[in-house]
Amino acid sequence: MTKVLIIGSGISGLTCAIECASRGINSVLVSPFPSERAQSVLAAGGINAVLRQDNGDSIEKHIEDTLKGGGNIAGVKAVTGLCTEAPSVVRWLESLGTVFSRDEEGKIRQRPFGGQTYPRTCFAGTSTGKQIVTALVMEARRLEGQGLIERRFWSDFHSALIKDGKCCGALIFNEASGTLEAVTADAVVIAAGGQNMMFGKTTGSTQCDGYTAGRLLMQGVKLKNLEFIQYHPTAIETDRKNMLVSEAARGEGGRLYYEEDGKRVYFMEDKFGEKGNLMPRDVVSRTMYETGRDIFLDVSFLGREKILDRLPEVYDLCMKYRGIDITRESIPVKPTVHFFMGGIAVDLNHMTNIRDLYAVGECASIYHGANRLGGNSLLAAVYSGRVAARSIASSAPGSDGSDWSGFVKSEQDRLAVRREVTGDTTVSYVKTVLADTIGSALGIARSAESIAKGMETVDHFLAIKDEISFNKSELEYFNYRIDGLLNLGKAMLICADSRRESRGSHIRSDYPETDDAFRKATIVSLEDGEFRTELVVEDDYAG
Repeated sequence: MTKVLIIGSGISGLTCAIECASRGINSVLVSPFPSERAQSVLAAGGINAVLRQDNGDSIEKHIEDTLKGGGNIAGVKAVTGLCTEAPSVVRWLESLGTVFSRDEEGKIRQRPFGGQTYPRTCFAGTSTGKQIVTALVMEARRLEGQGLIERRFWSDFHSALIKDGKCCGALIFNEASGTLEAVTADAVVIAAGGQNMMFGKTTGSTQCDGYTAGRLLMQGVKLKNLEFIQYHPTAIETDRKNMLVSEAARGEGGRLYYEEDGKRVYFMEDKFGEKGNLMPRDVVSRTMYETGRDIFLDVSFLGREKILDRLPEVYDLCMKYRGIDITRESIPVKPTVHFFMGGIAVDLNHMTNIRDLYAVGECASIYHGANRLGGNSLLAAVYSGRVAARSIASSAPGSDGSDWSGFVKSEQDRLAVRREVTGDTTVSYVKTVLADTIGSALGIARSAESIAKGMETVDHFLAIKDEISFNKSELEYFNYRIDGLLNLGKAMLICADSRRESRGSHIRSDYPETDDAFRKATIVSLEDGEFRTELVVEDDYAG
């Protein structure tokens, strides 16, 4: 391989580019904004790795916790690779300049996180993602100076260039010129993040709207486990979005409670014991939901000095957005959409069912099963980027030199026709209704009734998609993305309907039990206009 095109410049994309460069492979990083504005920066809590075993911890226990937390449907092979390489991932990040918090002996400090039997989450205060992005950006800039990495901002993915079952590059929309450009490459890596815009207000960035996965689905790429949507139990609501109160707050000892008859009820501890506040996120969110009460998180008893030392970003967040001094007051929290275990289906090398098309980071579904453990997302982002780079380096060059000018012109013409559509149903209106629809249909608890209601709305918009008019006040390219979003929304609903059990983050009120018949991954595809699903054992699919 000589040239790799990477869509997305967050942690997974940056890691892939840096790893490719270390093997002499040139990379082009394409994203709408600089890496400093990627969702990766928002990752607060930390990154998991077994750095010590004198406390009884082991890589085997990390593997066990990950599989158990994921409802036992993630692939053993994939999870074993992830957890085994975790210590070297942390050491590599450290070598690039990531500043981790240290204990009195100068060792990397680790704290407990939900669903884990030992404290193995390495952190940098509560801004771990920001620290990692900073280190990776500095290394990418160094390699950019050597001509090994090119970073292209203000550019958006439009579609893959696929011929004879092989990916040869991507069609990119240039925001400055308003035109499409075919960028050919030996391999393409999708690092576009999750599907936040599908739900409107989440803890994540609306830059991650899910369009890329939806468009690739329309081009024959298989998606997986779209029904598994993680609701983080602790967020505060603001006018524009829901702000994450890091799991670090509970990792440092924070306690969840509700009030009854003037007294505090520590419901998680009452139900699950002293570690109740650090149960896996799906368990905490579901239990909060089932109380039907207003929930609060208290860390004030930790003392001002410890809070400002260990949880400064949580303190600043609550003070800035809600005027809450967490050294004296409790935080009103609620579960909110935070992470997507489902996404693009990949094998152990992170290649999709289309040759030379890879997916890494949150947009790739492989490690987390039915529910992700806190601290495993940053680990998976770095690890997946490294794995994809290794696979690319060991593959033969794949660019076929085809002339894509005809395809570019046909797409430009198609978009020009859509631009002239007028009517009362605008793109912005459809996006708003779609977010409300998906949020209602795929809440913490869902049912055949809620899913069917959501499907009816999505099918209606799909039927009139060519009549949806552009919103002139919106950035032009965002108008073009509605087809991909609608198809992704339908695929999510189909996956949720087909899994008739409750497992991990997928709770069916009409199928409350876990069923061994569904101890598999859900694969969804779109072929000849028809959606198809199948259940497969993860290890069989991923190889």
